Amino acid sequence: MDDQRLSQARQTGGVKVLLRNPKREVEFPGPVSITAVLGKLDLHRESVLVIKGDTLVPGDAMLADDDVIEVRPVISGGCA
Repeated sequence: MDDQRLSQARQTGGVKVLLRNPKREVEFPGPVSITAVLGKLDLHRESVLVIKGDTLVPGDAMLADDDVIEVRPVISGGCA
């Protein structure tokens, strides 16, 4: 996401999005879908987990202005 889009997101208020790698916080006006938020952040739905409270959120869920979500990268691995 470019600096201008991040700046616009911060100024609008609304849905708070907590991101990891790199750690940052942005906001988008609601109501908005998970898919739309991830698109604005240039993230692929398959590469992240979206968490609201203690619950995984599906991509078609709608978020309101007062919602807070966390976006974490999917990490896989195993034994060698």
